[in-house]
Amino acid sequence: MSAYFLWGFLPIYMKALAEVTPLEVLAHRVVWSIPIAAIVLVALGRTKDLRAALMSPRTLAMGAVTAALISANWGIYIWSIFSGKALEAALGYYINPLFSVFLGALLLGERLDKIKWAAMALALAAVIILTVESGSVPIVALALTGTWGFYAYFKRSLPIGPNQGFLLEVLLLSVPALGFIAYLAYSGTGHFMMGSAPDTWLLIGCGVVTAVPLMLYANGAKLLRLSTIGMLQYIAPTMIFLIAVFVFGEQFGRARMIAFPMIWCALALYSYALWKETRLARA
Repeated sequence: MSAYFLWGFLPIYMKALAEVTPLEVLAHRVVWSIPIAAIVLVALGRTKDLRAALMSPRTLAMGAVTAALISANWGIYIWSIFSGKALEAALGYYINPLFSVFLGALLLGERLDKIKWAAMALALAAVIILTVESGSVPIVALALTGTWGFYAYFKRSLPIGPNQGFLLEVLLLSVPALGFIAYLAYSGTGHFMMGSAPDTWLLIGCGVVTAVPLMLYANGAKLLRLSTIGMLQYIAPTMIFLIAVFVFGEQFGRARMIAFPMIWCALALYSYALWKETRLARA
């Protein structure tokens, strides 16, 4: 649960870095996640698996795919907060569980019951309403849904544990991240140790707000029932939604007044289907 609450408060943290460019924030999220993830891995005594992964071309290639997807997700999310599109970010993370179900049916051949099909149809209708009413596709929401959904899908095939996998990803991303930070320092356009002291400390803190909730989620998910995870995952987008409306003052227009309740109904159907499956499995 703590992971979802940390993700829920993340927009406020990101908003405090609004003077920094999204790419610079992304680079620091990567770089400062490394020492935290490394300390956790050393404390758990799991460094051997990481060394083996770094020596395996196949694992490195798979890690590069998941690293690219998670960095794209982070980058889009940061940009959405900076650009006043936190509501779209909330929508994307609301839709994500349903998109994952769709991917499971499409790529893994998982069978869906009528309730899940109804939930996905409601979510699709909500996206269509937003598109028609606003005159544009909710690209941010769909991009966040797609990158996270495919990240979770490919992450399943990464042959190492979640902590090792996360450190592998940020290590692979550290090369372009450090290069970009060096370029900003050389050109005098960066904010790290060149702007205000609060910006520097907030950039360093990006490692904490990135690595801690991800690793809490990866390890906590092993201890919880699937139905429990299914309910808890709505905490973060709900908090993002509330922050967007009541803290950031984003407009909740007619299209969103129609679409968001439809998404909530879809998630209620999905949660019921998940609870029903869990109950049958325990019977």
